[in-house]
Amino acid sequence: MIVFPNAKINLGLFVTGKRADGYHNLETIMVPVPVYDILEVSAHAPDGFEFRSTGLAIQGSEDANLCVKAYRLMASGFGIRPVKIHLHKQIPAGSGMGGGSADGAFTLTALNRLFNCGLTAEDLEALALELGSDCPFFIRNRPVVATGRGELMEPVDNPIYGSYLIIAKPHFSISTAEAFRLIDPASPVLPLRGIPYLSADRWPVFLRNDFERVALKMHPEATRILQDFYASGAWYASMTGSGSAFFGLFRTPPEAMPDELKDIILFAGLIG
Repeated sequence: MIVFPNAKINLGLFVTGKRADGYHNLETIMVPVPVYDILEVSAHAPDGFEFRSTGLAIQGSEDANLCVKAYRLMASGFGIRPVKIHLHKQIPAGSGMGGGSADGAFTLTALNRLFNCGLTAEDLEALALELGSDCPFFIRNRPVVATGRGELMEPVDNPIYGSYLIIAKPHFSISTAEAFRLIDPASPVLPLRGIPYLSADRWPVFLRNDFERVALKMHPEATRILQDFYASGAWYASMTGSGSAFFGLFRTPPEAMPDELKDIILFAGLIG
């Protein structure tokens, strides 16, 4: 079975407070975007469980990979037999686009289908939360306002439907732990569920990413990326997640943009 785990972007990301369990409460809009990894799961594994990855390099041990963790979660809970997993990585790690979370969630759904486990979306979301805070989003994989750790989700109309989206991934990375340390928690002025219905000129006023402000201090070149997006005609531009990818939203494809921005474009296309 071959599936295509997709990325996401965050429209606004407010860190609203620290929790007793050590996590932070968040408020954000998450939207799936058409940037994909390729994941193959095969039930034919005569030599036992196997995992291999190709494409972009993945940091950390095999045991830490969310595809491996997802398999072990299903194996321990539902007794599924060993499989072969091949992950071809195309979503950059450390980009704030949720690629690793998508890989783990898509592994769960693939195994559920492959072995006819009969798990519902709610069942899979509960399992996905054991893998990571962003993982449940990729089970239903539709635009949501997410709160709590990110696992409490309320569907919303796609706020970027019909927009031309450009995603750029600079060469620097951002320490999520360091970024959290530098953030002063605060709630959004306007509930995010109202953002899709605001006029475009109001988005920069009400929609911010708390991690972006930290990134701009740590990496001054990030300011140039945002400036280049707006100079190229974007009506909104921001960092996604905890970084370090940035995106711009346009009404039509830009006629020209600076070479520095063109050199780091990961995706450009209409969101339909």
